[in-house]
Amino acid sequence: MRRIFFISILLFVFQFSNAQGLLAKTETDANYFPVPSNNIIAIIGAFETEVELLRNKIENKNEKIIEGIHFYTGILNGKQIVLTRAGIGKVNAAITTTLLLEHFHPKAILFSGIAGAMNPSLSPGDIVVAKEIAYHDYGRISPKGLEKWGTLNPYNFNRNPINFPCDSVLLITANQASQKTKLKNIDGRIPQMFFGTIITGDVFLADATKNRSLRNDFNSDAVEMEGAAVAQVCYQQKVPFLIIRSLSDSANDSATLDFVKYGKMAAENSAALVLTILLLMK
Repeated sequence: MRRIFFISILLFVFQFSNAQGLLAKTETDANYFPVPSNNIIAIIGAFETEVELLRNKIENKNEKIIEGIHFYTGILNGKQIVLTRAGIGKVNAAITTTLLLEHFHPKAILFSGIAGAMNPSLSPGDIVVAKEIAYHDYGRISPKGLEKWGTLNPYNFNRNPINFPCDSVLLITANQASQKTKLKNIDGRIPQMFFGTIITGDVFLADATKNRSLRNDFNSDAVEMEGAAVAQVCYQQKVPFLIIRSLSDSANDSATLDFVKYGKMAAENSAALVLTILLLMK
C-alpha cells in the first residue's frame, strides 16, 4: 500500500510539472519574437528581374531552399545579406517574409521592386520610397465605397494601423543614399526619387479612373502588390523594414504596355538604390 501511494505521488508530481512546462511554453510562445541578427540584412523582390541584378553581385554566395523557396546568403556591398524572390501578391510576400524572420533573424528587411505611379508628377523610372504603406483592398465595401479597416494582429487581435510606417532610421539612410545613387536615364530624362505613400492590393492596376479614385482615398503616390504584406509581418514582429519601388508604369490604361517597356529599367534603378543603402547601413 505504501509503495502504491509513493508511485501515485510521483505520477502526480510528474503530471503537474509537465503541465507547468506546457503552460510556460505557451506563455513564452505567445510573447515570442525572432531574435534579430547583429549583421544580416534581408532583401526581397517579387519578379526574377528584381532579384537577379542583386543576386549576381553576391560574394561567397550560398543557396538554401526552405519550403520550396530559394534563399541566397553571402556578402553584398560589404554587408551580410539574405536575398529571396517572393513571387507576386500579398500571400506570397507574407509567407516569404515569415520564413525569412524564422530562419535567418535579419536585423532589417528591404523590399526592392517595381510599381505603378499614382502621383501625376511621377514617371516611369522614378523611385518612390515608402514613408508609409497600406492595403487598398482591405475593409468593407458598401454603397458609400470602401470603409478602410486596419488588419488584426493575430497575437492579441488588436487592430493594426491602416498605414504601416517604415522604419525612421532606414528612411534617413535611404534619403542619404538617394543623393549618392546614379539612376539610369529613361526616355532621356533623369529619374527622381520621392518619399511618400504606397498602397498594396492583389490586382495589377491598369485603369486611370480607378487610379484617381484610389489616390483620392489614400493620398497615395504608387501602387503595387506585395509591400503592405511585408510591412504587416514586420510590424507585428517588431522588425525594421523599408519598401523601395521604382515605377514601371502609371497604373493607367497603358500600364500593361509600359510595364513591358520600362519594367527591367525600373528594376535596375531600384536595385541601384538598394546597393547604396547597403553601403550606408550601420
